[in-house]
Amino acid sequence: MSELTELYQETILEHNKNPRNFREIEDPDKTALGNNPLCGDALQVYVKMEGDKVGDVAFKGSGCAISKASASMMTQAVKGKTRDEADKLFNEFHRMVTGELDIETEENDLGRLKAFSGVLEFPARVKCASLSWHTLNAALHGEDEITTE
Repeated sequence: MSELTELYQETILEHNKNPRNFREIEDPDKTALGNNPLCGDALQVYVKMEGDKVGDVAFKGSGCAISKASASMMTQAVKGKTRDEADKLFNEFHRMVTGELDIETEENDLGRLKAFSGVLEFPARVKCASLSWHTLNAALHGEDEITTE
């Protein structure tokens, strides 16, 4: 196993064990429910906007280590970003986990989110990694619920 792969695994495990922004936001501007019935992952994303920027973002729910770690790192990545910047990260993340973005050769702003590039090798886990992102996207665009199957 390469050092980078090992570091990515440690990052995912750390965020699963100690998820960041794992809480509700009082009086959120936007919220959405996400559900993956095949895996059992279910979460709610809360967003508080400051103008066009994500002032605060948090999540609550239950799921596997990949799902929880992805939601944790997502909240850190989009906090303070504009809606357009959050949309760009969503698109890059989705393209990465589905194999449409080569993180080694194509320019991207994923940073530590590259830890999830390995889920591509496990197709059943792609939805685990992307559920929180789809749920955030739904919240930012006025949808109340997203289900992935």
